[in-house]
Parts: sequence; C-alpha cells; structure tokens
Amino acid sequence: MPKRVDHDERRRHIAGALLRIAEREGLQGASMREVAAEAGVSVRLVQYYFTTKDELLVGALGYLAEKLTVRVRTRLEALGSPPPPREFVTETLLAALPTDPERVRESRAWAAFYSLVLTDPALSRLHGTDYPDRLERLLATQLGLAGVAAPETVAAGLLAMTNGLTSSILGGQRDADAATAVLRHHLDRVFAK
Repeated sequence: MPKRVDHDERRRHIAGALLRIAEREGLQGASMREVAAEAGVSVRLVQYYFTTKDELLVGALGYLAEKLTVRVRTRLEALGSPPPPREFVTETLLAALPTDPERVRESRAWAAFYSLVLTDPALSRLHGTDYPDRLERLLATQLGLAGVAAPETVAAGLLAMTNGLTSSILGGQRDADAATAVLRHHLDRVFAK
C-alpha cells in the first residue's frame, strides 16, 4: 500500500527549513538548493510545493505567522473566555516578544524577512501587511472595549514599541525581562484610568 503524504506537513517542513536558514544567515542568499539541503529533500520536491522562491518565502512567512497565532491563542485561552481587554492586549504583545530561545529564533527569521522585503519591492507586494494589520485591528478593538482613547493609534504605537523591544533583545541592548518590564510599564500607562 502506498504511503500517504501529509502535504500540509511537508510544506511546513520545507518552510521550517527556510526559517532555520533565515535565522542563521538571513535570506538574501538563500536558494532553493540550500532549502532542499536543510530540509533533507530534493530540489524537485521543494519546487513541487513552492514553484518559485517568492512562493517559498511567502509560504514560510505564513507558517511563521501561524506559529505566533497559535502562541497568542494559547495564552488567551488560559485567561478564560472572554479574556478582559487589558489581559488580552498584554498577553498578545508578550507572546510576540522573544523571551525564550524558540521565540528568539522566530524573531530573527521575522527580521530576515523584513530586511528582504525592504530591498525587494515585488516581495513587499506579495507579503503585504495583512498579518500585522489584522493584529493591529484586533488590539484596537480590545483597547476600545477598555475605553482607551484613540484605540487605533494606541494599538499602532504598542505594536511599534513591541517590535522595537524585540530588536533591542535581538541586538543585546536589553534582556527579555527588561523588555517585558518596559512593555508592562507602558501598558500600565495606557490602561490607567
């Protein structure tokens, strides 16, 4: 009997190989051949699932966003249903900070993608801003429920600060505890009545 192939799992495996390369070396020089070697599969198989390098990049970015979504969902489910707006915002932003080795690796991969998008306008159009925009809208909704003035602007600022704190952790400027303390300080100010 032929072996059944889980195509979604195979795509994730190949995308994971690209993410490991991104975390170690960046993406400017990553090739389909290098991804195939990292994944332990043939170049032909990589091309079967991802016809072009751009498709592979966008697919891997989607996989990375999926991992963050699962982490946020898990944190929110632990709060009960529905979580209070302040806890919702706090846990969502904390889930994005690289506070453990796995999240550091993921954040380095995100940074590699953003570096590539900045220099490749075509990839920028493919990548778009769908995931960050959805996250910003989600946070703005919760901020609005909490009665925070100008929730869209505050959500944009909190995400920008979280991205900056991520860069400061990756660059060694501060550790995860210090970045978490900065984020919590600003959240205390946002939610102060």
